[in-house]
Amino acid sequence: MDKLVEIFCDVDDFCRVFIPEWEKTLLQSGQRQRRRQGRMTPAEIMTIIIEFHRSNYRNFKSFYLHHVARHLRDAFPELLSYTRFLEVMPGVLVPLCAYFTHLKGSATGIAFVDSTSIKVCHNLRIPRHKVFDGVATRGKSTMGWFYGFKLHLLINHRGDILDTKLTPANVDDREPVPTMVKGLFGKLYADKGYISQALSGKLYDQGIELITNVRKNMKPKLLSLWDRILLKKRFIIETINDQLKNISQIEHSRHRSLHGFMLNLMGGLIAYCLKEDKPSIMLSEQDMNSLHRLALTSA
Repeated sequence: MDKLVEIFCDVDDFCRVFIPEWEKTLLQSGQRQRRRQGRMTPAEIMTIIIEFHRSNYRNFKSFYLHHVARHLRDAFPELLSYTRFLEVMPGVLVPLCAYFTHLKGSATGIAFVDSTSIKVCHNLRIPRHKVFDGVATRGKSTMGWFYGFKLHLLINHRGDILDTKLTPANVDDREPVPTMVKGLFGKLYADKGYISQALSGKLYDQGIELITNVRKNMKPKLLSLWDRILLKKRFIIETINDQLKNISQIEHSRHRSLHGFMLNLMGGLIAYCLKEDKPSIMLSEQDMNSLHRLALTSA
């Protein structure tokens, strides 16, 4: 309960600053409209969405009816009915995305990049799937063909998310990287799927060194002991992808709208960002001092 209050207070403080500024940028239709305050505030709605992804529930309806409605009535005295809550949820999508941006980590000089598949239906249902028709595509991962999207993830050695990109499943893993690493410095560690002379050149121009292993048909590449060790530690980002799917529940096949899909994805990412025990790589004080000097040099 204490953590729930802490999350609500942080979300509420953010909404009090962000929402008035956001509303100033919205275009007006020219018609007079009612702007009556809803029973539940955006902060309350966002908190419930985030709390679902921190819970052990696998179904939002069960979570709302059996947990929120029964055990959190005191925390949310103006709680809406389940059907009404579903109607107002899309209204907090933009604040939810902005809040996720607010929670992103900072550059440390060490970054890892990877992508993971976000399936939206079973392969047998692809021909008759309509919810993401024209948006999702077929793609191939190490586990085979799937239909949906790719989530491209960039993290630092502390397990903090630095940036994410959501693309159709058929987009090459290397394509979003140059835009994701803007503002970073140091070294970027990736798997063999990111090997590209063109990508390495673009990142070098941005002050970032791309470090990967080589394929079997390539000449061996001389790597420092530091780089070899950190390449072996690259499993940290795969661990985070696994937690996002199996704990934060960013992937399931029950979506009925694109809004619902995005709300589910953002809620899961935020729930991960609020975790206190993220997967991380322990570095010595000497290593941290070296990273600090690297940051000053890059600046």
